[in-house]
Amino acid sequence: MIRHHISYTNPLTHFLDITLTIPDNSQQELYLQLPAWRPGRYELQHFAQKLRGVTAHADGATIPVRKVTKDRWLVETNGAAQIEIRYSFYARQMDGGGSWLDEEQLYLNGINCLMAVEGREQEPQQLQLAIPADWQIACGLPETERHTLQAENYDQLVDSPLIASASLKKETYTVADIPFHIWIQGDCRPDWERIRKDFRAFTLEQMRVFGNFPVADYHYLNQILPYRFYHGVEHVNSTVITLGPGELLMTPALYKEFLGISSHELFHTWNVKQIRPKEMLPYDFTGENYFRTGYVAEGITTYYGDYMLARSSVFTAAQYFDELNTTLQRYFADYSRNNMSVADSSFDLWLDGYKPGMPDRKVSIYIKGALTALLLDLQLRQRTNNQASLDVVMRQLWEGFGKKGIGYTEQDYEQLVLRVGGEEFKHYFERYINGTAPIEEALEEALRYVGCTLKAEENAMITERLFGFKTVADTQMTKITAIAPDSPAYMALSVEDELIAVNGRKIEQNLQPLLADMDLSQGLELTLFRNKQLRQVVLQPAQQTYYTKYSIAKRSDATDAEKQNFKLWLKQEF
Repeated sequence: MIRHHISYTNPLTHFLDITLTIPDNSQQELYLQLPAWRPGRYELQHFAQKLRGVTAHADGATIPVRKVTKDRWLVETNGAAQIEIRYSFYARQMDGGGSWLDEEQLYLNGINCLMAVEGREQEPQQLQLAIPADWQIACGLPETERHTLQAENYDQLVDSPLIASASLKKETYTVADIPFHIWIQGDCRPDWERIRKDFRAFTLEQMRVFGNFPVADYHYLNQILPYRFYHGVEHVNSTVITLGPGELLMTPALYKEFLGISSHELFHTWNVKQIRPKEMLPYDFTGENYFRTGYVAEGITTYYGDYMLARSSVFTAAQYFDELNTTLQRYFADYSRNNMSVADSSFDLWLDGYKPGMPDRKVSIYIKGALTALLLDLQLRQRTNNQASLDVVMRQLWEGFGKKGIGYTEQDYEQLVLRVGGEEFKHYFERYINGTAPIEEALEEALRYVGCTLKAEENAMITERLFGFKTVADTQMTKITAIAPDSPAYMALSVEDELIAVNGRKIEQNLQPLLADMDLSQGLELTLFRNKQLRQVVLQPAQQTYYTKYSIAKRSDATDAEKQNFKLWLKQEF
């Protein structure tokens, strides 16, 4: 059995001391591999930059170890039967995928710091924690002895984060005889009765989609922080959620986020952790795992995360529409939708998928993926007279691929949709998944089937609507952040321009109130700094509008049949 031992001397330094013990060695040379990325965030993260002082030992003596790549080491064992690798890891990243050590807790994502012994990844792995005796451990792995965890193999080890502390809070609810444990680390006052009721409701609704649950138990590991934060990461039988501020946890705004991210991450237990793209079965932690189906892995999960809250009546229809409208606003906030398909954007996650990047280059697989999932769900219901839906597609993905441990390809997914909905759905993939066709008309038609409409709303931001540019302001300056293609601002302004005056008036804090009192029919004269040089530009208002905002709403003229379709879709009265 491969053993990993973790201890520390001064938690305020955030350094963990790790010893990897490799028994039963018969090799003259061993290779050790630290992951370069983690599942749930498809970009290289180079965890090796947080390691210090890697040494190797056998029979009481130091033996040679050297780096051969940025995160791979070669150990010259000379055939010694047992090898020890020692190193330190800097645990000071508090988010859903990081690790943290202080005097109050140890929070660990093993994928950040635990090395794999090449060729022995399938062997059982033990994790021993030298932590205070009164600390409790929240983790999806079984605790075989006090503060000792056991994993079936390396993948399970690094896919099982943990929180250890003396102040963990825990509640459990059960669905279909499966225990779901809600752990909370942090200062907050949870309303456990309400939380158990709501979590049980959306869990039950998700299980109705798939028929059963993939694992024997489940753990929500919640880091409730004293400052504003929002992040979650899925794991094989757990999730880490970082959320704050803790004193606002049960207020409507933050509790809604708590429910939404918890539902999203639970859906990942099927979709991604089990129903997995072929390119990531198994995971290759040494480099990029390129795939084009992020709109399935993340987009469909984003759709179902909030959708399950509405279908289980945890959200009202109005609350659900608020979430959909936020998604729409994010989608139409830039013009990347015209330039790169959601499938190509999936592939390019590994390039710049989590960075702002250059303007209008790529779409979000989460945002457009969710909208194309909504569109597909409603279109399937309409074309099959409510005999099929996206539920059927997901159940068949689970039965045909996830349950059997088979990875799906983008062709597999498309063919499955065509079998469920018909050959006409080729058009859906050509236009909205592999193409950049506008989605508005198709979404409006689909929404009408359930008595709703896609409404275009006037953008209250005058600079965005009439002149085609966005700004951000702080106490010191107002900056240009985005420019609509072919707008009045397109040939006159540049991103990062610093605006200082409009029509001769100094901009002090907010540009919009100044504009509200001005006659803009003769244009907009802007005084600005560009690369520290003073400039003046004049913009004429356009005949069309830019950065249009959209929202989904019920139609007052919805027919009885459409209201019934709405009920079948959302499981709520119209």
